Amino acid sequence: MKFFKFFIIFLILQSFSIKLYAENNVAFIDMQLIMDKSLAGQSLKKQLENLHKKNLESFKKKEDILKKKEQDVLVKKNLLSKEEFQKEISNLRTEVKNYNNERNEKINSLTKKRLESMEIILKTLSPILTEYSKNNNISLIMDKKNIIIGKTELNITKEILILLDEKIKKIKLN
Repeated sequence: MKFFKFFIIFLILQSFSIKLYAENNVAFIDMQLIMDKSLAGQSLKKQLENLHKKNLESFKKKEDILKKKEQDVLVKKNLLSKEEFQKEISNLRTEVKNYNNERNEKINSLTKKRLESMEIILKTLSPILTEYSKNNNISLIMDKKNIIIGKTELNITKEILILLDEKIKKIKLN
């Protein structure tokens, strides 16, 4: 008798869970594609690349100057007294240290700008996804990178990309 009650309860719970699964709609979105192909993402990428190129050019010029100074100090080695030579070396090391600090600051600043801009895209995307899920009765939207296999019909990336491009076209870096 206990087994029979257990079996009935099991069937009831099983049919309830099947009904729940049938009512839930799931979709997925390729966030990387959204970031790469959206108008805002492309604008952001272009601006970041230009800023990175400017930084690289600036770094290259300063490195060349520092190398020239190093060569000048080495040429003067035999002409200068030991104290004067050490002073020149010390000054050069200070300049190299300052250059490295400046370089790290620019790299960190660029990274921070990238993250802030991506956050703007995500904040704009969130209400779009919320509205899309309400309009299409979707219970769960997942990132494609977290899915092992799924039907292509569940991929809503193209629709979301269109909606995002309508909402935000360009992001201006600070």
